Amino acid sequence: MSSFWQNWFKLWAWGVIIFGIVLASGAFAATEGLVRPVFDMLGNPFPAVPDAHHRFSLGLMGAVSIGWGLTLLGVFKAIFGLTRDSATPFWRAVLVATVGWYVIDGYISYATGFALNIVSNTLLVALLLIPLIKSGALRDTAPA
Repeated sequence: MSSFWQNWFKLWAWGVIIFGIVLASGAFAATEGLVRPVFDMLGNPFPAVPDAHHRFSLGLMGAVSIGWGLTLLGVFKAIFGLTRDSATPFWRAVLVATVGWYVIDGYISYATGFALNIVSNTLLVALLLIPLIKSGALRDTAPA
């Protein structure tokens, strides 16, 4: 895989990490200013005085997003070291896991009144699909 696509994947994972940091910032009054614009964009303003459950949920989702991004950085690094044929099943696993997240997160977003979150999720998945498709990472090259 070319260094262009490798860098794309790394930037994608860093985007997930940075978004996680923004979410986690809502766990504390001193840093919640980072997450307020996210809620404004979703059309559901951040509460003036969020309760402990709200802060806990944001902190937890931020931590999960940070962990997901860091995990994918490691997965990507490992995949980059494989031959194309060896890497294909791992790229497919990344895709299946991401689509699984997308479906579940999208349903929860819609059901809880945050349907606009599906737009940002769609962009995130598209930014993963572009290099997977363009680089040929999902194609088998060995004869069946």
